Amino acid sequence: MELFWFLPLHGDGKYLGTSEGARAVDYDYVRQIAQAADRLGFEGVLVPTGKACEDAWVTASSLISSTKRLRFLVAVRPGLMSPSTAARMASTFDRLSEGRLLVNVVTGGDPHELAGDGLFLSHGERYEQTGEFLEVWRRLMQGEKVTYNGKFLRAEEGEVLFPALQKPYPPLYFGGSSEAAQEIAAEHIDAYLTWGEPPAEVARKLEDVRRRAQAKGRTVRFGIRLHVIVRGTEEEAWAAAEQLISRIDERMIEEAQKTFARYDSVGQKRMSQLHGGSRDSLEISPNLWAGIGLVRGGAGTALVGDPETVAARIREYADLGIDKFILSGYPHLEEAYRTAELLFPLLPLKNRQEAGRAAVEASGEIIAHNRRLAPAASAGGSTEGERHEQVSQAAE
Repeated sequence: MELFWFLPLHGDGKYLGTSEGARAVDYDYVRQIAQAADRLGFEGVLVPTGKACEDAWVTASSLISSTKRLRFLVAVRPGLMSPSTAARMASTFDRLSEGRLLVNVVTGGDPHELAGDGLFLSHGERYEQTGEFLEVWRRLMQGEKVTYNGKFLRAEEGEVLFPALQKPYPPLYFGGSSEAAQEIAAEHIDAYLTWGEPPAEVARKLEDVRRRAQAKGRTVRFGIRLHVIVRGTEEEAWAAAEQLISRIDERMIEEAQKTFARYDSVGQKRMSQLHGGSRDSLEISPNLWAGIGLVRGGAGTALVGDPETVAARIREYADLGIDKFILSGYPHLEEAYRTAELLFPLLPLKNRQEAGRAAVEASGEIIAHNRRLAPAASAGGSTEGERHEQVSQAAE
């Protein structure tokens, strides 16, 4: 299992829908989050893209030297950049980061925003263009000199002279709930991503992509994008969830839902249907809460509960075939630490040694300026009673 974190390039804070407790997106804060994720043992970070965000490539590039092992999931945008430009950017980043790039293919779901960027294709046409883009991009990244004449794209003897370190190219990630998107995933993608829907819905979507890929002689891995609100007890977690949306009023929800309604993204429509723009029934599946989606586009659900419960829900998704979990929480700096401290010991992580290192090294304040606390048993976890016993023994 691989756990990723999220860089909030569109802003961060303690509450949704208000400037109260908000934090500006400045370099020092984003670097803090990236370095925390790196030290805590997250596999990588998702670097978001879109009009509301700082530029993903510029931001990720600026963080290469500030991190050691952290990988960066950065978007390429078919229709907004050419395959050769995107290939050179990816190759350069991969070399300069010593192989730490993951590529997130984003076709886009808001026609209004896309029109502002000069793209006027329909939903189906965008996915056709994405298929052409990926065919050219993959061939360029594998060292071919590419001549291509498609419906949307044309290239004559295009090539990338400085190859990426990862072979055949940095892994391709991609999400989309429409049939057109699933066909793209089956044909080109290494890791297919879904937003956090109830497990039964996710299972059907993954099976569809798996079947399509098998028909093409390919296999695809799977990931999920979720928020997490994990606390010491169930009561504390649900109170934190309610607090997160406590500054949102009905007018704000209505305006947000009107904006989302203009999207032609099937995934966004599925997210919006989970809550219907109402606070009445936000727990849409055990411990799966749709409150964030009342005002946030894209990923709008969170796993809420105590560590054991949230870990159990994560394992339910893992049982469906998901091994990549892209998590986030508000505010992202504190929640990165909370997630690592409370969830990492309970999950079968790929980078177990890295994920446990910070927790093992953390001994807390020296007791009476004389005795160190015994380290927590991060690899296998320990009960609350065992942790109290460790403290007591260290103080004796």
